[in-house]
Amino acid sequence: MRRLPPALGGLKLSEVDRSHVAALHYKLRDRPVQANESVRVLSKMFKLAVAWGMTPARPNPCRSVKRYRERSCERFLTEEEYARPGEVLFKAESEEPLMASAVAAIRLLLLTGCRKNEILMLRWGDIDRAAGELRLRDSKSGPRRVPLTPAVERVLARIPRIEDNPWVIAGRKQGDRLERIDPFWNRLRARAGLEDVRLHDCRHSFAWQAQALGEGLPTIARLLGHKMVMRTYKYAHLARHRAGLGGQGRGQHRQRSRDPGCQRQRSRSGVGRKRTLWQYSSERRFRGAPWTG
Repeated sequence: MRRLPPALGGLKLSEVDRSHVAALHYKLRDRPVQANESVRVLSKMFKLAVAWGMTPARPNPCRSVKRYRERSCERFLTEEEYARPGEVLFKAESEEPLMASAVAAIRLLLLTGCRKNEILMLRWGDIDRAAGELRLRDSKSGPRRVPLTPAVERVLARIPRIEDNPWVIAGRKQGDRLERIDPFWNRLRARAGLEDVRLHDCRHSFAWQAQALGEGLPTIARLLGHKMVMRTYKYAHLARHRAGLGGQGRGQHRQRSRDPGCQRQRSRSGVGRKRTLWQYSSERRFRGAPWTG
């Protein structure tokens, strides 16, 4: 992190103590999230330094630094907001090749609930159409599989496959992938009137919609790639306070569970070909709209 070298770069590992860490933490007090993240990174660095034999074993200097309280900044898209990007994405994809790549990435993020880098680092070889899965090898939580729904397949079918480029989301140079998508998203969200929506909020909204449609936390956790269900619980808990969807979601679940189009299919991964209620709803909601072409 850029904040650490100026503050501690002139010290040896053995010289850093709690006072140095506390001073850095206090210096960033007006940015509590960054302050806490700096301490978390330092703590991990010291643990690894001891494990790798780079410094003698000693108490972690970050252990007793009290973290600042962080305000939750989670944002969840409403039904109406989900519909807004459609026309914007449809018009934008014809502007320039890089914008077309960004549009494809954003569509995949909205339809899969994947992390940003999971889509940006997706290779054509990771798409297993026989198994109906996206096999993510560079996921934050380790390799995992994401269901390849018809809506996602339609998005992938619109992406031109460039010779000698293994990346699904191609970059400017031959053989490269798109490295940064946020500048494109900032332009597109302004056009859609969603200036306060971050790309990561698409993931929050995916979890919210899945829970509202009756999915259980273990299933949502697998779809999001969470190793711990408690992480998923945080998303779902915040979502319940958003619009009181608990009872509504259960009612939708009972109604859709009787729909033959919502039947689940088995797969080796437990999630691979299974069409969840959320994915079924997504396909119906965006069918014929410029989301998926």
